[in-house]
Amino acid sequence: MKLSGKVVRDGEAKGEALVSEEPISFLGGIDPETGEVIEQGHQLENKCVKNRVLVFPHGKGSTVGSYVLYQLARNGNAPVAIINDSAEPIVAVGAIIADIPMVHKLDKKATELIEDGDIITIQGKNVRVEKIGSTSRKT
Repeated sequence: MKLSGKVVRDGEAKGEALVSEEPISFLGGIDPETGEVIEQGHQLENKCVKNRVLVFPHGKGSTVGSYVLYQLARNGNAPVAIINDSAEPIVAVGAIIADIPMVHKLDKKATELIEDGDIITIQGKNVRVEKIGSTSRKT
């Protein structure tokens, strides 16, 4: 399936999707030393964002979250790309300074269309989704 979105940080990436229907706070929500989601009770708690295409509605929390995203990249624990339903400044700035390709406002709502394990290829504004099916989070 081919989709198109608006580019926040241009680039190319390919990886397995990690999807959250909940917003993510990078400050206090993700450990920059491991890439693990540490926010208690979060849908992705104990899952790792490293080398995944992180798909979530939008960020939340402190503006320091931008720097945490940068730390994740410096530590080799960052997602390979980010897709948001609607980007906000914290995640957008983090993706830009960390050099992580990021798109938002796809043709269809990303958090409803993309499932954990789908293989995502991003080239600028173009997003290709290869449905895997057996790892669906919605079952």
